[in-house]
Amino acid sequence: MDFLNNYLIYLIPVLGLIGILVMAIKAAWVTKQNAGDGDMATLAGYIADGAMAFLRAEWKILGGFVVVAGILLAWSGTTVTTSSPVIAISFLIGAFLSAFAGYLGMRIATKANVRTTQAARTSLAQALKVSFTGGTVMGLGVAGLAIIGLGSLFIVFYQFYVVKIAGSSVNGEAMAKALDVLAGFSLGAESIALFARVGGGIYTKAADVGADLVGKVEAGIPEDDVRNPATIADNVGDNVGDVAGMGADLFGSYVATMLATMVLGREIVSHDNFGGIAPVLLPMVIAGLGLIFSIVGAAMVKIKSETDSVQKALNIGNWASIILTAIATYFVVQWMLPSGEFHMVRDEVNGVVKTDVIPFTKNGVFGSILVGLVVGTLMSIITEYYTAMGKRPVLSIIRQSSTGHATNIIGGLSVGMESTVLPILVLASGIYGSYYFAGLYGVAIAAAGMMATTAMQLAIDAFGPIADNAGGIAEMSRLPEEVRHRTDNLDAVGNTTAATGKGFAIASAALTSLALFAAFVGVAGIEHIDIYKANVLAGLFVGGMIPFIFSALAIAAVGRAAMAMVEEVRRQFREIPGIMTYEGKPEYEKCVAISTKASIREMVAPGLIALITPIIIGFAFGPEVLGGLLAGVTVSGVLMGIFQSNAGGAWDNAKKSFEKGCDINGEIFYKKSEPHKASVTGDTVGDPFKDTSGPSMNILIKLMSIVSLVIAPHLNSHPAATSARIQKEMNKQPMSIHMVVKAEKSV
Repeated sequence: MDFLNNYLIYLIPVLGLIGILVMAIKAAWVTKQNAGDGDMATLAGYIADGAMAFLRAEWKILGGFVVVAGILLAWSGTTVTTSSPVIAISFLIGAFLSAFAGYLGMRIATKANVRTTQAARTSLAQALKVSFTGGTVMGLGVAGLAIIGLGSLFIVFYQFYVVKIAGSSVNGEAMAKALDVLAGFSLGAESIALFARVGGGIYTKAADVGADLVGKVEAGIPEDDVRNPATIADNVGDNVGDVAGMGADLFGSYVATMLATMVLGREIVSHDNFGGIAPVLLPMVIAGLGLIFSIVGAAMVKIKSETDSVQKALNIGNWASIILTAIATYFVVQWMLPSGEFHMVRDEVNGVVKTDVIPFTKNGVFGSILVGLVVGTLMSIITEYYTAMGKRPVLSIIRQSSTGHATNIIGGLSVGMESTVLPILVLASGIYGSYYFAGLYGVAIAAAGMMATTAMQLAIDAFGPIADNAGGIAEMSRLPEEVRHRTDNLDAVGNTTAATGKGFAIASAALTSLALFAAFVGVAGIEHIDIYKANVLAGLFVGGMIPFIFSALAIAAVGRAAMAMVEEVRRQFREIPGIMTYEGKPEYEKCVAISTKASIREMVAPGLIALITPIIIGFAFGPEVLGGLLAGVTVSGVLMGIFQSNAGGAWDNAKKSFEKGCDINGEIFYKKSEPHKASVTGDTVGDPFKDTSGPSMNILIKLMSIVSLVIAPHLNSHPAATSARIQKEMNKQPMSIHMVVKAEKSV
């Protein structure tokens, strides 16, 4: 036990390394699987080449951004004592690992897709094994890189800024400086995640809309038909948006959650066996354990026959990883945290805890972790209900498709709006419950508990687009119907898991943003945020507007790119003879180029809004107004994210329901029927909702909070923060008011 006490901090990156080693073994297994015949390999090559072309173009733009941002961060680190130019190095590492996580996922997905198609020629069980193993590679890679990166950098910064400085307190400015520099890692990760998510979302939905509107509706052929010029771009989009974009997204979420908990953990005075940093280490240890148990859970995902439920197999693995993590977390909390009561340093006045502050215990910390796990589970269940085939919300959209396109749209919008009610009530209960158990630290550790099994959640999420690609390759290769039936089975489940994954992500983003918000308030030197003040209320309203303009830019970008795609597909059908008879070959590369150029061009404006707005508001109006802005962004962004993701998911599964036939008022309708055409329109509207602007909301609210946290030390000297500190000192020492004011003026 003494060994663990002394070397626990070094074991954290080792847990991440275990995840990477298992990932490498699974990736090698996927690569060894049969890739099918020559036609299948050729089509898979087109998809892989298109995905790499997009990533190279995206990296070229982001490379310039990262260099400029790094230089500015290095300069800013020289202007305050609680930061350092080293924050630029932390930022660069975070940006690189975030991009690399997305790349790893995309590479394995473009290998697993065609191998899943080939496996589907033998059995559903083998197709699930290949596709889910591909998803597991991505999940383990993302979680492993995050734990290695954050854990290793913390060791370096802790040794350099805290241990080597004699007399440094783990609750003082030395640790604050170490964590501020570490925040650069999270900033780099979230910055890349936002651009990757928005750019990938624009790419995939521009291609998808073009393939749907012209291929399905006008030409009457499946969207994955080899005759459809946009089909390769559509399948490329699944990889750059739902795989590479999702990988970078959850890498950033994972890191931000741990960082927020660590920043708040610094303020807890803990007489433990780890030098007083147990509250700081705990979220990283929980993440490492979650990674190990995700490996165990992934091994349980298997089926035996064609009639076995794929969804049930995924649920077994997911539940196993969650339950094992919860059990292990109890013993870890009991071991790491000392007995007695805890409170945060900010809750003291002259060394005495404020009378209105309720201390918490290590059992309260575990209670908060359980709350986080329950909230994540409930969010997934609720999202599944609102987006799954056969459930009331999707069935209501199907019924309204019988009366036309307009009623289908109305039905989808109402389902999306209704779907915000239960998740918000669950989130509100989770926030209250976790705070009740362990204060602000409890809210943060609840998010850490929720994100602990990110590797498993991402494996389930990533298997969906792999299965979707596999179905596309089967359609384009004109394989037997039984093969497409198996891939459709996997794709239908993957569609639901993708929706539940987005619900899970927005829930974790809400808790993480609240924790980052609390950390920002402490670092910025403000006591509270008073919405009775006109300027703070104005900031609140402006913050509430940000998700709307962000969504508008993202959706409009998809619309413009889709128009260009539709025109190109129509041109090819019109000008290239023999496409419909399989005699002429479509010019796939031109559709790929349209999506690539549009996504790279259009991703800049939404990204800059998230990065620049907190800086402008913070330096122009002070930290309290910036706090109002963050509150508005968080509430509005969470609602918008849930609404858009669930509406889009419900529209999508309403459309897919027609593939097996839908009973509407006693009559069965199939593909190419009028209700099906109405459902295609709804799905087309929902595409940018669920895959572009909706999933970007969770990154938006976290990125703005992280930017605010990074600039918080610089805002500490703002007149508004200075005034708040004066008031705080006045409350502490009412007999020495004139002395405090004089001291502030002299500074």
